[in-house]
Amino acid sequence: MEREVPSFAELFAAQYASLVRLAGLLGADDPEDIAQEAFARLHSRRLREDGAALGYLRATVCNLTRNRLRHLRLVRLRRPDPPDPVPSSEHSVLVAEEHRVLLDALDRLPRRQREALVLRYWLDLSEREIADAMGVSPGSVKTHASRGLAALREIL
Repeated sequence: MEREVPSFAELFAAQYASLVRLAGLLGADDPEDIAQEAFARLHSRRLREDGAALGYLRATVCNLTRNRLRHLRLVRLRRPDPPDPVPSSEHSVLVAEEHRVLLDALDRLPRRQREALVLRYWLDLSEREIADAMGVSPGSVKTHASRGLAALREIL
């Protein structure tokens, strides 16, 4: 005796709730959408076996949920930092003045000390990278940076 294959509408009525529950248990934030998408994909394809529809739906729900969770994880990782609060006009003026004073002090340093400090603190280079950029040894970088910081302390 052959089993009668349910129609698409009968399959939907019988299995939709269990597929929503499956998607929810797998961690989907939108289990109804996942179940509906699984049915939409089933509707647009022909299965080789008449009884394979339920297995196809379950596998599709698992795959869609996995893809959705992966997508959400990537979105959260790539989310930009919230913008900094807009500083007041007074704050902006004070920061600009401090910046101007620091740049003036930096301009008063000897060239090698200024280079070592700019490469280290503005570009965040390592001693080796600074030495390569300046054409000196790492020991010279340490000396120039140390003397430059001491001179800045005196100036400021």
